[in-house]
Amino acid sequence: MAVLVRAGCWAPRPLLPVVQTWDLDPRRWVRALRRSPVKVLLPSGQVVDRKPGPGKQPRKAAAEARPHAQPLKQRSPAPQSQTPSTWEESGLRYDKASPGDKRLSSVMTIVKSRPFREKQGKILLEGRRLIADALKAGAVPKVFFFSRVEYLKELPVDKLKGVSLIKVKFEDIKEWSDLVTPQGIMGIFAKPDHVKMTFPETQLRHSLPLLLICDNLRDPGNLGTILRSAAGAGCSKVLLTKGCVDAWEPKVLRAGMGAHFQVPIINNLDWETVPRYLPNDTRVYVADNCGLYAQAQISSKAIDHGWVCDRQLSKLHKYEEEEEEDPETGASEGWLPELEVQSYDLDWTEAPAAVVIGGETHGVSLESLQLAESTGGKRLLIPVVPGVDSLNSAMAASILLFEGKRQLRLRAEHLSRDRRYR
Repeated sequence: MAVLVRAGCWAPRPLLPVVQTWDLDPRRWVRALRRSPVKVLLPSGQVVDRKPGPGKQPRKAAAEARPHAQPLKQRSPAPQSQTPSTWEESGLRYDKASPGDKRLSSVMTIVKSRPFREKQGKILLEGRRLIADALKAGAVPKVFFFSRVEYLKELPVDKLKGVSLIKVKFEDIKEWSDLVTPQGIMGIFAKPDHVKMTFPETQLRHSLPLLLICDNLRDPGNLGTILRSAAGAGCSKVLLTKGCVDAWEPKVLRAGMGAHFQVPIINNLDWETVPRYLPNDTRVYVADNCGLYAQAQISSKAIDHGWVCDRQLSKLHKYEEEEEEDPETGASEGWLPELEVQSYDLDWTEAPAAVVIGGETHGVSLESLQLAESTGGKRLLIPVVPGVDSLNSAMAASILLFEGKRQLRLRAEHLSRDRRYR
């Protein structure tokens, strides 16, 4: 019986075949777990389609919906621009300044020291608009300090290659800046050369045979305003003699509002070299309302109309009251050039004209009067009411330059009219 039981015993068989796990590729099961089922088979035998998630479509339906779509690899490449348009394409990088960085102190030196600017040949520009005008005119940048990258990205990318870009704190820029509201970007440029600069075509097209000579102008605000008026009137050139404030001083640049990059400016000239920069047959006119000499030359009718400067201002022209005395005879001899006085609204632009504007403290120099006499020029008189202080240099320059522009425009209209009737 035991034998039968022993013989009739059967070993239990597994319900599922045993599979060795090391015989299968584990990556295959991982991929299977990641896949989402398309259909679900319930125990009852019912087949249920699985709904795709929001924004998703089955592969087959998506392929049918786009029968004409090109594969990703077959897309036509976008046209490449000749110049890089983004920082990523140009490969620009910038540094973050650390406290006590020597590059920051160099900016302060440039701002405060004119001898350093002239020795190093560098200037400081502040503000996105002024920097953009300088880059457009061909000025060469050296270093940019900025507080936000967005300010730098507004500038042309191709102009920033090879330039040192340094990111600093806005508090540091505010400490350097003279503005009430700094714009967050400052740049050090090589001192521009008027010969190498590219001025706007519109400015060149409207250029007139009219020049401006600044004589001993020392106020930065006045000089910047005068340069702005010269650019607006269409002056072909501006000459600055020695004794004038530096045209590239930050205050002059701010008052000029970009005029430095619209009209050629020649700085720090001796009076002996001024005639070299004047066109042939140029007549030099001196803007001078005051002085005993000018008062003696005008008519009594002009005096009645108040076309004379206040006598109290004659002390600003001491050289007009002084006379040289001959040591032998004891007689005094006038040494001032004899210049005719003319009202500013009379025609004085029949030939290329250059207007001399003097400083408010010392007025025009003796050298300017001698140059006007040698070229056949005159004194230009702007009428003012008696007892009223004379106009400042910037106002007088604006009046004379735009009066010259008006006269040149009328002359051009008359010439075109005469040619039409011929």
